[in-house]
Amino acid sequence: MEYFDEHERIRFPDPSRADPWGLLASGGNLSPGIVLSAYEQGIFPWYDEDPILWFSPDPRFVLYLDSFRIGKRTRRTLSNGAFTITFDHAFDDVIHGCRTVRKEGTGTWITEEMYDAYRELHRLGYTHSVEVWEDGELVGGLYGVGIGTFFAGESMFSRVRDASKFAFTALVGYFDLLGAPMIDCQSYTGYLASFGATEIPRDRFLTEIGPLQERAPSGPGWESVDGAEMLRRGLERNAGSRPVRPQ
Repeated sequence: MEYFDEHERIRFPDPSRADPWGLLASGGNLSPGIVLSAYEQGIFPWYDEDPILWFSPDPRFVLYLDSFRIGKRTRRTLSNGAFTITFDHAFDDVIHGCRTVRKEGTGTWITEEMYDAYRELHRLGYTHSVEVWEDGELVGGLYGVGIGTFFAGESMFSRVRDASKFAFTALVGYFDLLGAPMIDCQSYTGYLASFGATEIPRDRFLTEIGPLQERAPSGPGWESVDGAEMLRRGLERNAGSRPVRPQ
């Protein structure tokens, strides 16, 4: 398949044609226009070796910010200021960490082709990272794809205990600032379920992401975000003291 730049788009098969595991299509390449086409249509690549496999699972696993929850011990840990948090300061290092560190059940294998593709998308402004630092050393983080106020989380890692929790809570704080109601977590993990992520029907997911992608973010850009402030906002989104969004 030919290379498609970030301004070009293709049409994937209807997600209703995916098999029971969510596999919808195979082949193609990871040029920017194809990858962005996929995410805009609720599809993502996930594979270990060629051909590229494209998935649109049903149900879809998402976190509604109104359902975000953290336990008392985690709240105490996140409130102690042990780490420094930045956004989009070390994307390449974060995706490298996600390739090499597999803790808390959150990592997935990232092929060399995917590594290069997401780095290119970062250069184009479509992939972003949250970094967690301890004494100047990168100890955790996450990355994903952002289109408008829609964000699809791809992977996270921790080199020390709780680092990925800091990253994820700060991410929640940033999307609270943007007024976005949901973060796409793609497929179920017990780790993210512990934060309140839940499964919803694919049709509902596809209906909800369209308006989010079309709405331009307002507020500070990723590189200028105050990580400490986003962590504070994330902590304030704890659902324990507010009604949970009906599912």
